[in-house]
Amino acid sequence: MTAIGVPEERLREDRLFSALANPTRREVLRLLRVEGPQSVQRLADHFDMRRPSLSEHLKVLREAGLVSERRKGRERHYRLEAGPLSEVRDWLGPYERFWPEAVEDLHGLPDHGEAGDAGA
Repeated sequence: MTAIGVPEERLREDRLFSALANPTRREVLRLLRVEGPQSVQRLADHFDMRRPSLSEHLKVLREAGLVSERRKGRERHYRLEAGPLSEVRDWLGPYERFWPEAVEDLHGLPDHGEAGDAGA
């Protein structure tokens, strides 16, 4: 328990989901997954934002345990740490049983593409 009475596990889970809620941070994770470890500058080249803003996103990801930071001279390099994503998978697991039903429900919907083609 923390000083405010919230279990540490709950705080860690909240940090993780909060980090993943932002599309910029999800894109950073994708870039690190696809292209491997990168410097802040190389990551920043993918975004239309100032480096301090990207550094804030990287800080959130680091605090959630999703990236690690290593100094190389004056540069900071970031690497994906995918381990915490297993917590997301574990959290989502009990909801998987609802997904096939949702997909089946979609099969019963009319195909709007065909209706649009009829008037052409």
